[in-house]
Amino acid sequence: MLQPKRLKYRKQHRGRMKGVATRGNTIAFGEYGLQSLDPGWITARQIEAARRAITHHLKRGGKVWIRIFPDKVVTAKPAETRMGSGKGAPDHYVAVVKPGRVLFEVGGVRPELAHEALRLAQYKLPVQTRFLAREEAAAEAETTAEDEE
Repeated sequence: MLQPKRLKYRKQHRGRMKGVATRGNTIAFGEYGLQSLDPGWITARQIEAARRAITHHLKRGGKVWIRIFPDKVVTAKPAETRMGSGKGAPDHYVAVVKPGRVLFEVGGVRPELAHEALRLAQYKLPVQTRFLAREEAAAEAETTAEDEE
């Protein structure tokens, strides 16, 4: 599972997720992508589950890019512990996601295959997402559809 090799500080504040993503909001590597529509925290386990769903459906064909990294630590106190006595111990890592952020990209596969793989990954994530296609890929798909007719 993804997690940082080292951190400057062991524990972090929760922070706020306001506004939309200004970085990482376009397809940069592949032809198809999965874009977040909601703000939220995506855990390292959820990222791994979505990645496995994509690679399993693609049957090791094409290439998958993970565009988010869980670099925020979330702490948790043990169950049935009284209030007070400080902040809890580090529990897991999350990636902070704003609306518009591209989460995964896929390249080197047919559009139908990419769409289905990313649809399966959607179910593993706690935020609403949508399927994106790069403009060149969309134009290319239209020309091949016209050639088949």
